[in-house]
Amino acid sequence: MNPSHEHAELIASYQKLVAEVDKKTALVRAASLKGPLAIKAATETAAKAARRRDVLATKLAKLGVELGG
Repeated sequence: MNPSHEHAELIASYQKLVAEVDKKTALVRAASLKGPLAIKAATETAAKAARRRDVLATKLAKLGVELGG
């Protein structure tokens, strides 16, 4: 099944969010060297990105689009 143009855009957005979550998770590790406030801020930012990714994954699943990995 070929995804429609709209599906393709959602998939691209999802892939960007996956990369963003990975980057922000790495920032949490780097922030761990800078103290508790930096850790807290980085963790909250990473959690927000993960929620956006999960919401988009849910929308894609409702459209019948399966994401690999």
